[in-house]
Amino acid sequence: MYGKLTKCAAQIKIDNDFFASVDSKFSDRKTAAVSYIDMAWEYFYKNDLESSMKRFNQAWLLDSTNADVYWGFGNLLGRQNKLEESIYFFEKSLKINSANPRVYESQATSYGQLFSMDQDLNTLNKAIESLRKANTLDKNNPRILAQLTAAYSYFYQKDSANKYLNLTDKFDPKAVHPQVRELLEQKNKR
Repeated sequence: MYGKLTKCAAQIKIDNDFFASVDSKFSDRKTAAVSYIDMAWEYFYKNDLESSMKRFNQAWLLDSTNADVYWGFGNLLGRQNKLEESIYFFEKSLKINSANPRVYESQATSYGQLFSMDQDLNTLNKAIESLRKANTLDKNNPRILAQLTAAYSYFYQKDSANKYLNLTDKFDPKAVHPQVRELLEQKNKR
Protein backbone atom coordinates (compact mmCIF):
# COMPACT_ATOMS: atom_id res chain seq x y z
CA MET A 1 0.00 0.00 0.00
CA TYR A 2 3.15 2.10 -0.14
CA GLY A 3 2.49 4.02 3.07
CA LYS A 4 -0.82 5.35 1.75
CA LEU A 5 1.07 8.33 0.29
CA THR A 6 0.01 10.20 -2.83
CA LYS A 7 2.19 9.13 -5.73
CA CYS A 8 4.10 11.56 -7.91
CA ALA A 9 4.13 11.33 -11.74
CA ALA A 10 7.35 9.29 -11.74
CA GLN A 11 5.87 6.74 -9.33
CA ILE A 12 2.69 6.48 -11.40
CA LYS A 13 4.82 5.82 -14.48
CA ILE A 14 6.69 3.08 -12.58
CA ASP A 15 3.33 1.52 -11.65
CA ASN A 16 2.13 1.69 -15.27
CA ASP A 17 5.37 0.10 -16.50
CA PHE A 18 4.91 -2.60 -13.85
CA PHE A 19 1.34 -3.24 -15.01
CA ALA A 20 2.47 -3.46 -18.65
CA SER A 21 5.16 -5.98 -17.73
CA VAL A 22 2.74 -8.06 -15.66
CA ASP A 23 0.03 -7.93 -18.32
CA SER A 24 2.50 -9.33 -20.87
CA LYS A 25 3.44 -12.29 -18.62
CA PHE A 26 0.17 -13.30 -16.93
CA SER A 27 -3.33 -14.08 -18.15
CA ASP A 28 -4.82 -11.68 -15.62
CA ARG A 29 -3.81 -9.52 -12.66
CA LYS A 30 -5.43 -11.73 -10.02
CA THR A 31 -3.24 -14.64 -11.14
CA ALA A 32 -0.22 -12.35 -11.17
CA ALA A 33 -1.04 -11.19 -7.62
CA VAL A 34 -0.94 -14.79 -6.39
CA SER A 35 2.50 -15.19 -7.96
CA TYR A 36 3.74 -12.02 -6.27
CA ILE A 37 2.30 -13.17 -2.94
CA ASP A 38 4.23 -16.43 -3.31
CA MET A 39 7.42 -14.45 -3.94
CA ALA A 40 6.66 -12.25 -0.94
CA TRP A 41 6.36 -15.30 1.35
CA GLU A 42 9.66 -16.67 0.00
CA TYR A 43 11.38 -13.43 0.96
CA PHE A 44 9.57 -13.36 4.29
CA TYR A 45 10.85 -16.80 5.26
CA LYS A 46 14.36 -15.82 4.15
CA ASN A 47 14.02 -12.86 6.55
CA ASP A 48 14.36 -10.35 3.69
CA LEU A 49 11.50 -8.24 4.96
CA GLU A 50 12.13 -5.29 2.66
CA SER A 51 11.83 -7.43 -0.47
CA SER A 52 8.85 -9.21 1.05
CA MET A 53 7.05 -5.91 1.65
CA LYS A 54 7.83 -4.80 -1.91
CA ARG A 55 6.28 -7.98 -3.33
CA PHE A 56 3.21 -7.78 -1.07
CA ASN A 57 2.77 -4.17 -2.17
CA GLN A 58 3.02 -5.20 -5.81
CA ALA A 59 0.45 -7.94 -5.18
CA TRP A 60 -1.80 -5.32 -3.56
CA LEU A 61 -1.47 -3.12 -6.66
CA LEU A 62 -2.55 -6.08 -8.77
CA ASP A 63 -5.42 -7.28 -6.57
CA SER A 64 -6.37 -5.32 -3.46
CA THR A 65 -9.15 -7.84 -2.77
CA ASN A 66 -6.76 -10.74 -2.10
CA ALA A 67 -6.92 -11.57 1.62
CA ASP A 68 -3.41 -13.00 1.66
CA VAL A 69 -1.93 -9.57 0.89
CA TYR A 70 -3.30 -8.23 4.17
CA TRP A 71 -2.20 -11.36 6.03
CA GLY A 72 1.30 -10.71 4.69
CA PHE A 73 1.21 -7.07 5.74
CA GLY A 74 0.10 -8.18 9.21
CA ASN A 75 2.95 -10.66 9.54
CA LEU A 76 5.51 -8.11 8.38
CA LEU A 77 4.23 -5.55 10.89
CA GLY A 78 4.23 -8.21 13.61
CA ARG A 79 7.88 -8.94 12.84
CA GLN A 80 8.55 -5.21 13.31
CA ASN A 81 6.79 -5.38 16.70
CA LYS A 82 3.97 -3.13 15.42
CA LEU A 83 1.46 -5.48 16.96
CA GLU A 84 -1.69 -3.37 16.98
CA GLU A 85 -1.12 -2.43 13.33
CA SER A 86 -0.59 -6.10 12.50
CA ILE A 87 -3.92 -7.01 14.11
CA TYR A 88 -5.64 -4.37 11.95
CA PHE A 89 -4.35 -6.11 8.81
CA PHE A 90 -5.26 -9.58 10.09
CA GLU A 91 -8.81 -8.31 10.65
CA LYS A 92 -8.84 -6.88 7.13
CA SER A 93 -7.71 -10.24 5.75
CA LEU A 94 -10.36 -12.12 7.74
CA LYS A 95 -13.12 -9.82 6.48
CA ILE A 96 -12.24 -10.95 2.97
CA ASN A 97 -11.61 -14.62 3.82
CA SER A 98 -12.57 -15.88 7.26
CA ALA A 99 -11.66 -19.49 6.39
CA ASN A 100 -7.87 -19.27 6.69
CA PRO A 101 -6.77 -20.76 10.03
CA ARG A 102 -3.24 -19.43 9.59
CA VAL A 103 -4.46 -15.82 9.68
CA TYR A 104 -6.21 -16.50 13.00
CA GLU A 105 -3.03 -18.14 14.25
CA SER A 106 -0.95 -15.10 13.19
CA GLN A 107 -3.48 -12.81 14.86
CA ALA A 108 -3.25 -14.87 18.04
CA THR A 109 0.52 -14.50 17.99
CA SER A 110 0.22 -10.71 17.88
CA TYR A 111 -2.32 -10.75 20.71
CA GLY A 112 -0.07 -13.10 22.66
CA GLN A 113 2.89 -10.77 22.25
CA LEU A 114 0.72 -7.83 23.34
CA PHE A 115 -0.39 -9.83 26.37
CA SER A 116 3.22 -10.51 27.33
CA MET A 117 3.69 -6.73 27.48
CA ASP A 118 0.42 -5.55 29.01
CA GLN A 119 -0.66 -8.63 31.03
CA ASP A 120 -4.27 -7.68 30.26
CA LEU A 121 -6.48 -10.79 30.39
CA ASN A 122 -8.74 -9.26 27.72
CA THR A 123 -5.80 -9.38 25.33
CA LEU A 124 -5.11 -13.00 26.30
CA ASN A 125 -8.77 -13.83 25.74
CA LYS A 126 -8.54 -12.35 22.23
CA ALA A 127 -5.52 -14.57 21.56
CA ILE A 128 -7.46 -17.60 22.78
CA GLU A 129 -10.50 -16.65 20.70
CA SER A 130 -8.31 -16.43 17.58
CA LEU A 131 -6.69 -19.78 18.37
CA ARG A 132 -10.05 -21.42 18.93
CA LYS A 133 -11.22 -20.16 15.51
CA ALA A 134 -7.99 -21.49 13.97
CA ASN A 135 -8.58 -24.83 15.69
CA THR A 136 -12.16 -24.97 14.40
CA LEU A 137 -10.84 -24.57 10.85
CA ASP A 138 -7.77 -26.79 11.27
CA LYS A 139 -8.71 -29.51 13.74
CA ASN A 140 -5.96 -31.44 15.45
CA ASN A 141 -3.11 -29.17 14.32
CA PRO A 142 -0.53 -29.73 17.09
CA ARG A 143 0.94 -26.24 16.68
CA ILE A 144 -2.43 -24.59 17.30
CA LEU A 145 -3.27 -27.00 20.12
CA ALA A 146 0.09 -26.32 21.79
CA GLN A 147 -0.56 -22.58 21.61
CA LEU A 148 -3.99 -23.07 23.17
CA THR A 149 -2.35 -25.10 25.94
CA ALA A 150 0.15 -22.31 26.57
CA ALA A 151 -2.51 -19.59 26.49
CA TYR A 152 -4.80 -21.42 28.93
CA SER A 153 -1.87 -22.10 31.27
CA TYR A 154 -2.05 -18.44 32.34
CA PHE A 155 -5.41 -19.06 33.98
CA TYR A 156 -5.78 -20.64 37.38
CA GLN A 157 -8.47 -22.91 36.00
CA LYS A 158 -6.32 -25.70 34.64
CA ASP A 159 -9.07 -27.75 32.96
CA SER A 160 -8.82 -26.09 29.52
CA ALA A 161 -5.03 -26.12 29.54
CA ASN A 162 -5.02 -29.83 30.41
CA LYS A 163 -7.63 -30.54 27.74
CA TYR A 164 -5.47 -28.95 25.04
CA LEU A 165 -2.30 -30.51 26.44
CA ASN A 166 -3.85 -33.97 26.10
CA LEU A 167 -5.11 -33.19 22.59
CA THR A 168 -1.69 -31.89 21.55
CA ASP A 169 0.07 -34.94 22.99
CA LYS A 170 -2.07 -37.21 20.82
CA PHE A 171 -0.62 -35.61 17.69
CA ASP A 172 2.81 -34.33 18.72
CA PRO A 173 4.04 -34.62 22.32
CA LYS A 174 6.97 -32.33 21.51
CA ALA A 175 4.74 -29.43 20.38
CA VAL A 176 4.12 -28.10 23.92
CA HIS A 177 7.06 -26.14 25.28
CA PRO A 178 8.65 -27.87 28.31
CA GLN A 179 8.17 -24.76 30.48
CA VAL A 180 4.43 -24.78 29.77
CA ARG A 181 4.29 -28.48 30.59
CA GLU A 182 6.18 -27.85 33.86
CA LEU A 183 3.88 -24.97 34.79
CA LEU A 184 0.82 -27.16 34.27
CA GLU A 185 2.32 -29.96 36.34
CA GLN A 186 2.84 -27.47 39.19
CA LYS A 187 -0.74 -26.20 38.88
CA ASN A 188 -2.09 -29.77 38.83
CA LYS A 189 -0.38 -30.45 42.17
CA ARG A 190 -2.28 -27.60 43.85
